[in-house]
Order: sequence, then C-alpha cells, then structure tokens
Amino acid sequence: MGTDAAGHVARSTIRPYSETLNVTRDGAPMRTFLHTADGVAIDSVYEPGGVVYDSGKVVYERVDEGARNGSGNTLSGVSQGLVLVIAHGFTGDADRCHVRRVARVFSRYGAVVTFSFRGHGRSGGRSTVGDREVLDLAAAVAWARELGHTRVVTVGFSMGGSVALRHAALDAGGVDAVVSVSAPARWFYRGTAPMRRLHWLVTRPFGRLVGRYGLRTRIHHRQWDPVPLSPVEAVPRIAPTPLLVVHGDQDAYFPLDHPRMLADAAGEHGELWVEHGMGHAENAAPEPLLRRIGDWAVARAG
Repeated sequence: MGTDAAGHVARSTIRPYSETLNVTRDGAPMRTFLHTADGVAIDSVYEPGGVVYDSGKVVYERVDEGARNGSGNTLSGVSQGLVLVIAHGFTGDADRCHVRRVARVFSRYGAVVTFSFRGHGRSGGRSTVGDREVLDLAAAVAWARELGHTRVVTVGFSMGGSVALRHAALDAGGVDAVVSVSAPARWFYRGTAPMRRLHWLVTRPFGRLVGRYGLRTRIHHRQWDPVPLSPVEAVPRIAPTPLLVVHGDQDAYFPLDHPRMLADAAGEHGELWVEHGMGHAENAAPEPLLRRIGDWAVARAG
C-alpha cells in the first residue's frame, strides 16, 4: 500500500446533487466523482459558503457589506476565496450525519468540500486505513483549486487527521493551513480497547466482512508495503504552513501523548488545543469547538 505522488485530479463528471443534501440559494452545490492519481473514483461534494439550509429552510445567513459571491449575492462574513476541505474518520463518508453537521458549521466561514475516502460510501476502491488516502485528499484539494479558491484549509478527523498531516507534508500538498482533530501520532497503536478492536477489524478476514457489511467500509486485505511516513514524522515537514492540533482529554482511542507528540514535532508553527470533556473525532466535536476551528482557519488562511 505505498503512496504515489499526490496532487493530480482527472476531469470529473458532474452528476445531480444528492437528495440527502440541501441545495443552497447562492450558487448551486455540486456533486461529482473525482479520480485520484491511482485511478480511484472519489465521491465529492462542493458547497458554497454563507448560507446554511436545514430541511429546505434558511437557518443561518451572514450579511455584511462588500463581500459577494460569483453571482453578485451578498455573502459578507464569509471569507471569500477560502475553502475548507473535510477529511472524515475511518468508517465515515460524505453523507454521514456527523460529517454533514461539520460541513454546515464550516459553511459559515467559507466554501466546503466533503468527500468519501476510498472504500467508504459511494467512492470506489478499498480502504488502506490512511495510506493511499492521501491521494483522495489531494484530488479534493486540487478540485477546490480548480473551482477558483485561492486559500485552502484541510480539516481532518482521526484517520482523516493523519491523512491531512501527511498530505500537507508532501511537496504537492498545496494547502494554506491544516487542522488535525483526534489524530494518532504513530502507527500500529494498540494501547486502548477501541484500537485493539480496530486492528482486529482491519487485519482479520472476518473483521473485514464486518467492516464491509456492518460499517459500509470496504477494507483492503494487503498490509502496508512500504509503511508510510507516520504523522509525527510528517509534522516537521509541514512548516511554515500553520498547523492546529485538536484533541479531547476523554478520547477513548488515542491518549494525550499522541497530540502532545504532534505538537512537540510542530514546534513554533503549530498550536495544540486540548479540549476538556471531548471524546473522539467528528461525533464528539461540539459546535462551539467547530466554530472556533472556523475562526482559526479564517485568521490563518482567510
């Protein structure tokens, strides 16, 4: 499961926006299959920022003077040119309710791209649990650039956080800031019961069947060869790009030595937020924290 050079995206075929997602008034959202450098089709969604819909009704809209979208509609308060690309955790996908919740909050700060990693949701291929997924994120970032966004912030959760760190460490990373939430610092960690269960799921044939039919996640049977750069090894290569590491002190998967290792490796270009009472990844991230992350993204890259 080695990783090829990232950053290439084939021309994608636009198809109708999913009925499970709301269409905004100020510029139509798009849904498409992107194609990674190794030929995997990645289900991806683009949503312009500024207006939040729920059940067909506007529930939030920022209006100040001066900022407008491409159609001329007023969208001030949203950082024009900024896009947040969300990398979900293992067994998530672009249509999961917790991913949609994150996207709704972040749309108050800029445009949002969500996608399903390989082996997840409607995307093709099989999950390599953080290895070749860097190519999936590269395709999503390249698409955001093609759509005209001049500032890109990647926000990754758990597995997606490790992918965001490795993606930014590559020469082809092409991002303006990185946020890693609930990510591991090192590979093959089995120090908690949830991580021991995850390793069983990934490494055993019956576990992969459970993943496929119980969790809607198709997992590759091959082991990593070579073992990819670990998150803590990737972090020093991200500088001087701003980096935010977020972790809950009640995370049942990765204890606090993981984010502290990442923060130590980042040095002066990184920030560490340890969130009191927070558990693991998207499901555990409260809306006030997501808003603070949005504020940080605008301040660092917007």
